Amino acid sequence: MITDIALQLGMAAQKYKDKIMYSDSGQSVSFEKVYDLAKRLGTAVAKKKGIRHGIAVMTGRNVFTPAVFLGVALAGCFYAPMDASQPEKRLKDILSVLDTDLLIADSENIERAKALGFEGEILCAEELFECEADDRILAQVQADKSADDPLYVIFTSGSTGKPKGVITSVFSLCCYINAYADVMGIDDTDILGNQSPLDYIAAIRDIYLPVFRGASTFIIPKQCFVMPAELFRTMNEQKITSVGWSVSVFTIAVKVGAFSEGKPEYLKKVCFSGSVMPTNVLRVWQENLPDTLFVNQYGPTECTASCTYYKIQRQFSDDEELPIGTHYKNYRVFLLGDDNSPTPQGEMGEICVSGPILALGYYNNRELTEKSFIQNPLNHAYNERIYKTGDFGIMREDGVLLFKGRKDRQIKHLGHRVELSEIEAAVLRLDSVDEACAMYLKEKELIYLFYSGNAASKEIAVHLRGVLPGFMVPRKLVSLESLPHLSNGKINMQELKEMMK
Repeated sequence: MITDIALQLGMAAQKYKDKIMYSDSGQSVSFEKVYDLAKRLGTAVAKKKGIRHGIAVMTGRNVFTPAVFLGVALAGCFYAPMDASQPEKRLKDILSVLDTDLLIADSENIERAKALGFEGEILCAEELFECEADDRILAQVQADKSADDPLYVIFTSGSTGKPKGVITSVFSLCCYINAYADVMGIDDTDILGNQSPLDYIAAIRDIYLPVFRGASTFIIPKQCFVMPAELFRTMNEQKITSVGWSVSVFTIAVKVGAFSEGKPEYLKKVCFSGSVMPTNVLRVWQENLPDTLFVNQYGPTECTASCTYYKIQRQFSDDEELPIGTHYKNYRVFLLGDDNSPTPQGEMGEICVSGPILALGYYNNRELTEKSFIQNPLNHAYNERIYKTGDFGIMREDGVLLFKGRKDRQIKHLGHRVELSEIEAAVLRLDSVDEACAMYLKEKELIYLFYSGNAASKEIAVHLRGVLPGFMVPRKLVSLESLPHLSNGKINMQELKEMMK
């Protein structure tokens, strides 16, 4: 396995040259062009900064953003992508945590970057692409680099309200991309359909699979994901063969009956993650795409995107659990009890992960890093970091892992232990419900259910009383035109909490 991104990108550019590497609805760039742009930007950055320097990047959802990321990597630095559409306070918080003196923005976002009051230097990506590449400088950078150097910082929401930056090494990225590509069978005949924002962890597949496997990536317009019929049409126009999307995209397509107007004819490899896939939604996709591989993937940002996968080889009934499967190569996944003892097979424990794919930690936050990435309590012989995910799971006898919800989504209500995601799964069986999120107001011992769709509250209440114990049926049902979402597609639970006050 090659763990040198500069070497791998150069090999890909030489092998594929004029083949399209990244494209969007308005433009495309070849492998050779991306390599040239990355070298130009990388040379300019390397002249300004030493290796292992953090650089903020504020560029748009277009084909040149991956070239910026790769250019930063060629300079021996690491990048922190920022979505300019996010609130000003969050962008300032990210810059505060990153504590950098260099920000790269494209012409579309440079005024936004300047308005943040950033005290360091702001450079224009397009101008950096015009600089002259110097292979000698870049070769020296690579000679001084190590595979465990940082590659990127992805910012996620922190419990304190301030974003936390998960910093990941080059080697961890290489381990994940190669493991994912092997499981999905990605090669240079594939055209990937990107859904994830480019500043989000899931986008690393769409950015780096072309580098390592010669695939092409089409950046699908955001508006397509709220119009599934248009999404399918675009996928067929671009002949997209493989996607790795959040569960919500698949759910919306089924809820609005997108398959009645057509289907993605070229799609052969599907991976989904981020939340629990309703089995009734999955069945619709399986029935319409019987020759397509479907893979359920699980894992947090701290474990380089995902740590387990499950190849789905049959249809599941509504009352069956969809497993999250077995660990990827170079990952070790196991369960621990509350006392950090091994969890017996068939019993519930906290999902823990170890291996070279663990993140380096939280950037500029040693206290949280030491709290979250700990010594394996089962290993007293040598240093072995593990990450405790905060998720519950059960390991079956065949070694397949079942997901049992998050620690912080399990509540004690009226003397009973309640898993809020079980309530959500139950209500999503109704065709008249599009999305749902159960929340708990501890002070008043009230379970809320926020939902969107055409269902009446009475219909939902009757349905839930028929499938759940009485103490699990929400007392407060709140109908919304649509549930609030974060940029990564997940439901914004913080905003829903505000609605309960």
